[in-house]
Amino acid sequence: MAKTRELCKDIRDKIVDLHKAGMGYRTIGKHLGEKATTVGAIIRKWKKFKMMVNHPRSGAPYKISPRGASMIMRKVRDQPRTTRQDLVNDLKRAGTTVSKKTISNTLRRHGLKSCIARKVPLLKPAHVQARLKFANDHLDDPEEEWEKVMWSDETKIELFGLNSTRRVWRKKKDDYNPTREAWRWKHHSLGMLFCKGDRTTAPY
Repeated sequence: MAKTRELCKDIRDKIVDLHKAGMGYRTIGKHLGEKATTVGAIIRKWKKFKMMVNHPRSGAPYKISPRGASMIMRKVRDQPRTTRQDLVNDLKRAGTTVSKKTISNTLRRHGLKSCIARKVPLLKPAHVQARLKFANDHLDDPEEEWEKVMWSDETKIELFGLNSTRRVWRKKKDDYNPTREAWRWKHHSLGMLFCKGDRTTAPY
């Protein structure tokens, strides 16, 4: 069940004052824009404990202090590929020993989650402009011309080294934010060869 909204102390005090004045639950609810069940729960709590402040809640305190949480959030923001073990080591050097699970819980509580980094080509502004110019130059080419084109590609295969998926910490809807992407590679140019003899290099 999702956590419900908690009323501020001023509204709770108004509910109790109106109840003391003789108003019913529904009337108070309509007057303050709250549900009658909420009004009834607050009044019952006041009758039982004779106080409106919240009682201390049970549960263990967070192992990572607000300052420690700010530190790891700052590092993840600057280096999205940071691993949980890196963050555990950083906190250990600062005097706080936690597990990887605690790191994950803290980052999720601040809106970050571990996602697979999208593969995006390492393009410079000049490459982007060249691609746009090429597309505009051949925008009106008939379909028959494209059927005469043969494309070639160069694919990089890592025989030795990391060739698996890589993960990054990011917030929701940050999939294509350039500052949150961590897997970028050099994208060699593709050659475009016309069968009729013309040779043009596509800016890819």
